[in-house]
Amino acid sequence: MITDGALSSTKMDREDAPEEIFRGPCSVSARNHSEPLITTTSSGSAPRAGRFNRTLSVKITKAVGTMWCAYAFALLAFVSLPSAIRSGNLVTLVSWMSQTFLQLVLLSIIIVGQNVLGAAADMRAEATYQDADAVLRTSLEIQRHLEAQDGEIERILTEVGQLQSRELMEVSPTTLLARDGV
Repeated sequence: MITDGALSSTKMDREDAPEEIFRGPCSVSARNHSEPLITTTSSGSAPRAGRFNRTLSVKITKAVGTMWCAYAFALLAFVSLPSAIRSGNLVTLVSWMSQTFLQLVLLSIIIVGQNVLGAAADMRAEATYQDADAVLRTSLEIQRHLEAQDGEIERILTEVGQLQSRELMEVSPTTLLARDGV
């Protein structure tokens, strides 16, 4: 008989899980045998050129997506501010603000923000996975415990049935009639 203490100390692997858990449209095996998840896009060019383009774009994004780069872009934008102010033209000032300052500085800040948000989303996804894995393990433990209880109940019922049939065989029809008062 399995006790709660023995059940909680048992470490289970996915290989030990019943096969039914891994079948069906939303099952683990359905996900394992489906098409691979596409995590990057290809430019449609030759594999070598595509690999180079992806590598270069990741390196540039990592360099531009820092607050230090945002500070450098802000300094660079401020270099042209005095000449925009001296022009006295409102269109030139608006153009400097939108095309020079906002585009240069906000580009880096947006990338930094996306990286922060992406890291937070990754942490939430990992926590969700850990929770789902814990629920699966607990469910498997409960299922094993119930199967052990079912086996024990079946054994007890079999013994009770054997005892009842032995009792009926030992009792003669006259004893039954006398017991019932007939």
